[in-house]
Amino acid sequence: MKRSLPPTVETLFWSLLTALGYFLLASLSLYATKGADNIAAVWPPSGYFLALLLLMAPRARLASFAGMIVASTAANMLSGAPALLSAAFTTANTAEGAVALWLINSREKGVLSFMATRSVGNFCVGAIAGSFASAGLATLLTGGDFEFFRSWLTTVALGMLIVTPPVVMLARLAESGLLRHTNRSTIVESVVMMTIAAGVTAICFSQAEYPVTFIPCVAVVAASYRLGPFGAAGSVFIVTIIASLMTSQGLGPIAHMDKSPTTIVLFLQFYLLTLLGTALPLAALLVGRQRLAKRLEQSNRWLLQAEAAALVGHWRVDLIRWTIQWSDQAYRIHGIEPGTVMTVQSSLDLYMPEDATRMRKVLEQAALTGAPFEFQGRIIRPDDEVRDISSHGSIELSRSGKPVGIFGTIQDVTETVENARMLEDARSVAEAAANTDALTGLPNRRHTLAFLERALVGARENGAPLAVAIFDIDHFKRINDVHGHSVGDEVIRRVGHRAKAVLREEDMVGRFGGEEFVCILQRSSAQAAELVAERIRQAIEGGGRSTDNVPPATVSIGVAVYADEAGVEELLQRADEALYVAKREGRNRLRMAA
Repeated sequence: MKRSLPPTVETLFWSLLTALGYFLLASLSLYATKGADNIAAVWPPSGYFLALLLLMAPRARLASFAGMIVASTAANMLSGAPALLSAAFTTANTAEGAVALWLINSREKGVLSFMATRSVGNFCVGAIAGSFASAGLATLLTGGDFEFFRSWLTTVALGMLIVTPPVVMLARLAESGLLRHTNRSTIVESVVMMTIAAGVTAICFSQAEYPVTFIPCVAVVAASYRLGPFGAAGSVFIVTIIASLMTSQGLGPIAHMDKSPTTIVLFLQFYLLTLLGTALPLAALLVGRQRLAKRLEQSNRWLLQAEAAALVGHWRVDLIRWTIQWSDQAYRIHGIEPGTVMTVQSSLDLYMPEDATRMRKVLEQAALTGAPFEFQGRIIRPDDEVRDISSHGSIELSRSGKPVGIFGTIQDVTETVENARMLEDARSVAEAAANTDALTGLPNRRHTLAFLERALVGARENGAPLAVAIFDIDHFKRINDVHGHSVGDEVIRRVGHRAKAVLREEDMVGRFGGEEFVCILQRSSAQAAELVAERIRQAIEGGGRSTDNVPPATVSIGVAVYADEAGVEELLQRADEALYVAKREGRNRLRMAA
């Protein structure tokens, strides 16, 4: 069965294996087990041949069919059948293998596996269809009646259904090398299970006093449960051999039924078919369940690892019982030992008071509307550490559409929130630095113009009065020349702070550049603006010398009241013109724009 053989050698190997095996099984079956019309109760050669067809490469099948034809014809003629009848039987047996193989291959996209219920079903369909084709052809060629058709059908079908699975599985185990790597305990268990099945069957079919044919079924189910499909197929195969041999020898409860030989064979066939139909699907379902359990276990393990890596947990609220379940990661997020019994109320108690109230309302609203939700809040751990969390949830509905639960996730977003806060603080600092004059701490030119732009829009839309005052320090160049630039900077700072001190909260003073400042006076009429500007001038002049190193200073001020200017430039231009008038007239004075 090694696929590395040269094609010619491989073809010859499969042809000889088919011919020898088929001839031996057919001869033994015809000799040992007889039913109606001298047809065996179970026909193992059919199952053996189908197993080889499934195992061999497609290029070897034609030669294998030739070997089967020679072996079948020889076995039938040696058993006493005429040449024509032997040819008819062989033709029918050839058809069953061809039909079964074609149907199985057409329904199975890959390699046939007895570990999956779908594949088991496809195999049964192919085997039964092949049996029908074989029985029909044999009946047609031999002129048999319905009883002949029924007997041939059941015999061949049982042969394929019972013999093919264990042969295929055993051959694939040997070919894959799994048998060499199977641990000793598994091998011992397999031998023990098969021995028990053989022993129980031999005991039950060696006597006729008690009808205990159900006991081998227990052994078969046990083998199916412990060993899977191979245990099911192997134990059924063993029961078939022993039950068929003993029944053919007139032993066992079935053989002692007060019925005709045909009925006895039919009952035995029904017994074996029921046994197989129970064990093989059961074993396939168990394997599927085990695989599903392993995938589920692996998925849960991956989920737990993903939750731990992402700091995400999951939870579920039962809306019928009003209970809550947490994953291990949800417990860790809350700083609580996993497995601690939690209730909806105790979980809400872990939130900050205001967040707990909001969360309860969110849950109740979700249960009422069925809409998914997102919640941001803070929890307090048992060690008093406050953590920021983000929770998402969705409603679970029953088949009738009634809300029965809320499933959600919870994520520790403390670092994300903290990073966002730090980023916002940095942005605020950067924005403040971009809008603040470094020397005075007052708004710089950029910020002052932006504030004036907004104030102008408000005045235009709301009809509120607005005024602008521009002032600069008188003879500032002389102060710098006499006292130095550091003293000049101190004078600028003092002027800005004294101007800001006399302004209202809604007004603003900013450094426009050099020794020049701009005051924005919101909701100020011409008279009010003049009074405020005069207070600024007097505050700066009246302050006098604050220290021995800082000389006194005065300012000249120009004031302009908004008069439907198109933009801030026009308004500032009018105030600037008034400032120059104040300078020409002697400085340390205020002038209103025309």
